Amino acid sequence: SISVCSLSSGSEPPSSPQVVEEGADEEDEELSGAEDADLRASSGRGSLLTRRGITLRVLLKDGLVEPGDGILSIHYLGKTFVGDLLNDGKIRWVETGQIFNSPSAWATHCKRLVNPAKKSGCGWASVRYRGQKLVQYKTTWLHKYQPSADMSLISEGEDDEMGDDDEEEGKTTMLVEDKNKNVPEYSCVCLDRDPHTLVELSAFSAINRFQPFNVAVSSNVLLLMDFHCHLTTSEVVGYLGGRWDTNTQLLTVLRAFPCRTRLADKDAAPAVEEEICQNLFMRGLSLVGWYHSHPRGPALPSLQDIDSQMDHQLRLQGSSNGFQPCLGIICGPYYHGNQGVASTITPFWVVPPPEQRPNDYGIPVAVEVTYVQDNFLTTDVLNEMMLLVEFYRSAPDLVQFSQMWSPNSSVLDKIKASLSGHAPKDQAYAQILEHVYNQLRSTP
Repeated sequence: SISVCSLSSGSEPPSSPQVVEEGADEEDEELSGAEDADLRASSGRGSLLTRRGITLRVLLKDGLVEPGDGILSIHYLGKTFVGDLLNDGKIRWVETGQIFNSPSAWATHCKRLVNPAKKSGCGWASVRYRGQKLVQYKTTWLHKYQPSADMSLISEGEDDEMGDDDEEEGKTTMLVEDKNKNVPEYSCVCLDRDPHTLVELSAFSAINRFQPFNVAVSSNVLLLMDFHCHLTTSEVVGYLGGRWDTNTQLLTVLRAFPCRTRLADKDAAPAVEEEICQNLFMRGLSLVGWYHSHPRGPALPSLQDIDSQMDHQLRLQGSSNGFQPCLGIICGPYYHGNQGVASTITPFWVVPPPEQRPNDYGIPVAVEVTYVQDNFLTTDVLNEMMLLVEFYRSAPDLVQFSQMWSPNSSVLDKIKASLSGHAPKDQAYAQILEHVYNQLRSTP
């Protein structure tokens, strides 16, 4: 498949180190000098301590770990983050130079870049020192200074750290159970691994979350995308260009880029990708999502679509410039279960699976979108439509536009009616589109 979604707009590291304290768990709070001394005194007296009292600074002072560049790492949902361990027990993220006071602060920050709904970082269980989890160094410290400690009590800190992931796993299980009561079995994410299984979308509210971003989509985007999906009985794909505003958390989709290639044509993919990259760059746009069609089926994601969307979300996510969403859209033009003649258009996003169950499918959720009516049909869109007509003109899977869609309307009539729902404010577009429709009529 085309890998254009590997593009992301990076940002320069901050000019001076920025200390980040977000997500610091209670057990990771740095000790003051007096508290540190009390800890050492108490450990000498053999009193019982849990892992909550142990910090990276303690491990450094006692020689269990050493400072160094690039020796800390986090691996989360396909992304890897690398950090330096400083002399004072703080962590410097190599990617940006940001300084974090504790493993949990760093882990929470990094994980929220990939999954903005992540509540905590499970830092000591997630951060690795030279490939080994930091939590194991806590155990070593306690064995050394409190060999008689009850290890079931010592594990208290890890139980707390794992609670967030257990909660996420529980939500997924409850969602599947609730779906079983109300919808057909095919919509349950974890019951059928057939990649073509369709999955009903959930609402963010149904999984106790808020949509983490707002979306505005141009009517010209919808018009071009809908037109592309109507031309062939085979599945098509395209990409979405736009802008992401971190201040307002608004994703604006301004341009559709149809892929004029067959999905199975791997040889043509690089050239198509290069053309889309150049078009994005020339227009000052970023890649913000993708679309594809289900020509004769419901506009619902399949398990394969969920995997693809999750992959696109991870690829498009720039680790150095904060969270950026990737919007997926499915267009169903010729499904007879649609209401009326208009295509069903489904914007969606995927909530990542629980960290402890990375092989599970994510939960596809419906994205609420504001549709913005353009003032006029741009030359870019018209040219793209003509290129699509030429590309599919002699294709064996070209739609037969003269065939009847219903007793009273042809397929071409159906296309016109569907596209009219994305009409720009300037009604002159109708005359412009008639030229395109004439080209469709002349196809074999």
